[in-house]
Amino acid sequence: MKLARQLDGPVEDIAQHLLGRRIRTEFSPGPTEVVITEVEAYAGARDPASHAFRGQTPRNAAMFGPTGTLYVYRSYGIHWCMNVVTGGVDDPSAVLIRAGRPVIGADIMARRRGRADHLADGPGKLTQALGVTGDHDGTSVWDGPVRLLEGSPRRGHIIASPRVGISKAVAWPWRFVLVEG
Repeated sequence: MKLARQLDGPVEDIAQHLLGRRIRTEFSPGPTEVVITEVEAYAGARDPASHAFRGQTPRNAAMFGPTGTLYVYRSYGIHWCMNVVTGGVDDPSAVLIRAGRPVIGADIMARRRGRADHLADGPGKLTQALGVTGDHDGTSVWDGPVRLLEGSPRRGHIIASPRVGISKAVAWPWRFVLVEG
């Protein structure tokens, strides 16, 4: 599994490597797929903004799983957010998948979202469009219902900026956006 080996290293580097990759789901009524266009890196125990900073809890247990585990949690009690664990059991780092560009199943995404525009341009919109919920927490992106696909990342310009919606380590430039072109 070549991609699995590429998820080893500093989470801020891995986050950039995920840009341009695809995430695919195959739930009823059909497949959906996006190109990852925005991510944020969270460095586990060394990152005060990480859900794993203070150790393992029932809510964040998936972050302490093997590389490629999905960590899905509800944000503000409303939206599901999806992260890919990168550090493995000894380093609960993860990459929050913030946004994607629909490439397969846009009609299905529009039905799930109740609108035809802005389908996956935010972490809650993305999970809703793909059909990802808390039921997918702890599953594997290699052989689970939400797949991170092999292949070369799409080329483009990457913009780094501070992460959004956090109150600690706010200046760390670990939000990455792919400007395709």
